[in-house]
Amino acid sequence: MTDRPPPRPASPLAGGPLVALGPLLGAAVGFAFGEATPGALAGLALGVGGAVLIWWRGRQA
Repeated sequence: MTDRPPPRPASPLAGGPLVALGPLLGAAVGFAFGEATPGALAGLALGVGGAVLIWWRGRQA
């Protein structure tokens, strides 16, 4: 009888790009409205929120 190797866990999803691109896109949109810093902070908040959701869904799978 041959021993089977243990099953490999699924590759985790990455939320880092959301955290990195959120402030950049938020600053660009905020710059268009004359408020770059609040736009960057809002983009950061949305990026972190998206990354947390991706992490949370990955833990449930």
